[in-house]
Amino acid sequence: MLCCESINGSCIKSSWSISVRISMYIFMLCVILLTVAGNLTVIISVAHFKQLHTPTNFLILSMATVDFLLGFFVMPYSMVRSVENCWYFGDFFCKIHTSVDIMLSTASIFHLSFISIDRYYAVCDPLRYKAKINTCVVSVMIFISWIFPAMFGFGLVFFQLNMLGTEDTFYKLIYCVGGCFVFFNETSGVVSSMVSFYIPGFIMLCVYGKIYIIAKRQASSIKAAVNQMQIRFEAQHHISHSRERKAAKTLGTVVGVFLICWFPFFFCTVTDPFMNYTIPPLLIDAMVWFGYLNSTFNPMVYAYFYLWFRRALKMILLGKVFQQDLSRTQLFLE
Repeated sequence: MLCCESINGSCIKSSWSISVRISMYIFMLCVILLTVAGNLTVIISVAHFKQLHTPTNFLILSMATVDFLLGFFVMPYSMVRSVENCWYFGDFFCKIHTSVDIMLSTASIFHLSFISIDRYYAVCDPLRYKAKINTCVVSVMIFISWIFPAMFGFGLVFFQLNMLGTEDTFYKLIYCVGGCFVFFNETSGVVSSMVSFYIPGFIMLCVYGKIYIIAKRQASSIKAAVNQMQIRFEAQHHISHSRERKAAKTLGTVVGVFLICWFPFFFCTVTDPFMNYTIPPLLIDAMVWFGYLNSTFNPMVYAYFYLWFRRALKMILLGKVFQQDLSRTQLFLE
């Protein structure tokens, strides 16, 4: 079957059986619902509870918004395209969808990059942390994390920079009527992958490596304290630093999940143009969904590490967030 029966050069509709299609729809719907619900919970928790209004949590709030929008506006249309192998929403909306997909994916790693910087100062330079990472600085970070990916994603697609000089190859090997494709030539594949993944990912790994070394050194120094007069001071010092190390560990896990989920897709983005586009579209599509899972896992990481998130989730599910003055309720921020 063809996506457009009356048009020559139409894309071929997927030939999966009804049971396979239903299974795929169920799986993808579950991923979408978990992504939307999980990140919406993070958004409500941080926005509602005043004690969570910290620079780090504002970055987390913004990143959760990115993941929520990805689940709410991008993934449903990707689901239909993946299962049916057809695009029913028009060429213009295909460009919008592709641009927003690139924008939000890039925005996620920009947020993670800035969060790694925030954690670096919190753990490695705690005395000057509040002076260096304040609300104004975080606002600039959030602004950059949204504006630059938006310019990059929409500029790449609407000015067709992703296929500059390889239009003939695209229409000969890839294009068919009724489809929506994410196409990169050799140059745009390398540049977009470096900007959106490899360079920020390498920076984050280096930063978290340094954080781990310094946090471990701090823990050893605390354990080595033997003077009784210093023990009380070190105990308070230890509580503060243990919170920061826990936050660094949590966000380090988020970074690790991001890198694992998106690496296969960006690896193929770089290599496929040099292999004359021989990687099966079905495999690339599967890797896109593997990357989407990153947005699903992030709230689960918070739920695993943070008691405040689990308690906020319970209050949200029970409808207690509508109670007056609950925003001041103690959430056990250890």
